[in-house]
Amino acid sequence: MSILRLALAYARRRPLSTLLVILLLAIGVATVALTLLVSRELEARLTRDAAGIDLVVGAKGSPLQIVLAGVYHADVPPGNIPLAAVETLRKNPMVAQVIPLSLGDSFRGFRIVGTEPELVAHYGGMLARGALWALPLDAVLGSEVARTANLHVGDRFVGSHGLAEGGGTHDDARYSVTGILAPTGTVLDRLMLTSLASVWAVHEHHHDDDDDDHAKGGDAANRTGHPGAVKPSSTVQAAAKDISGREVTLALVKYRTPLAAVSLPRTINKETELVAASPAFETARLLTVFGAGVDLIRLFAWLLVAASTLMLFVALAQALDERRYDLAIMRALGASRSQVAAVLLIESLVLAAAGTLLGLGLAHAAAAAIPWWLPQAAQLGAAARHWIPDEWGIVALALAAGILAALWPAWRAYRLDVAATLAEG
Repeated sequence: MSILRLALAYARRRPLSTLLVILLLAIGVATVALTLLVSRELEARLTRDAAGIDLVVGAKGSPLQIVLAGVYHADVPPGNIPLAAVETLRKNPMVAQVIPLSLGDSFRGFRIVGTEPELVAHYGGMLARGALWALPLDAVLGSEVARTANLHVGDRFVGSHGLAEGGGTHDDARYSVTGILAPTGTVLDRLMLTSLASVWAVHEHHHDDDDDDHAKGGDAANRTGHPGAVKPSSTVQAAAKDISGREVTLALVKYRTPLAAVSLPRTINKETELVAASPAFETARLLTVFGAGVDLIRLFAWLLVAASTLMLFVALAQALDERRYDLAIMRALGASRSQVAAVLLIESLVLAAAGTLLGLGLAHAAAAAIPWWLPQAAQLGAAARHWIPDEWGIVALALAAGILAALWPAWRAYRLDVAATLAEG
């Protein structure tokens, strides 16, 4: 019988102890691996969402709140800013691009964002179906929105007031889906995009009496050829042209030169009623806070791995006492000291490998299940599809723990007194 088969046979002789060791190690490894997978995926997504955005300008408030609302669409903005101020910023020679955003409504938890086509281009968005918005109340959906809400080109929907589910609906202003974007792996996938004029028009309280007729599908052919679309009222069309006194919520800014980072934020914060927030700085601060909690969970997971290593050591030490006579027989039949010690080392490595593989499998399965048990973080489920280099480190450390647990029992087996053990019977 080979040493490996013998080690497996010994492991099967103590099924409960073997199972407990494997499960405890698997839970620890799964926790460590899951925190690594999710934190890496979250950090990568935060980096992708903020890429190319040097500054977010908004109303007076917390810079972190402004970045969360304007870049990640995960918070409520502090207020609105004059569109005139955005246009002034656009003319600044240190600014290469300004993308205004108007927030305030949502649909089934997804943000409706009034903006310009440059936002789609910024994230490298491509149309999978349909076309970009051309008239007020046209809407283009991110891939995740279209999939989750089961909306298609030509469908209509009504936005809810506020950025969370449960707000009052704007029944007198129905959006028409004119396009659906291909997946980008960015925040764009979770947004419903429309023109700035659409957001302004929806919040106007003076609509024509015939709005309801058009909302029911009347005169749909008069629009841009999108089936089932709604013809905007005269008030909505007027809102698209009249920008005097208008406001937006935030503005995303891209520098023309790196030197702008030195003076532009300070100028905005000191000389205007606006606040300029750096996504890079605020994201780093957010990851620092988030990282503290992740490190605490990871520490607990490594304590589980250490506990499983200790349990494996105890199991092997007890097993050695039970197998002393068997090992002495092996020595008497010609097995060397190294072979006898190797039985315990291999048994420990097999258990450690089994626990590690099971733990990694559980971690990836848990990551894949995120969209089901935590829908608001569904995008993190993509972590299950990736193998990160740190997982090799987990494998190496777990196997090293298995070797460490077997060292002393293997040394005792190596130094076993064959004659005395056989005499004891």
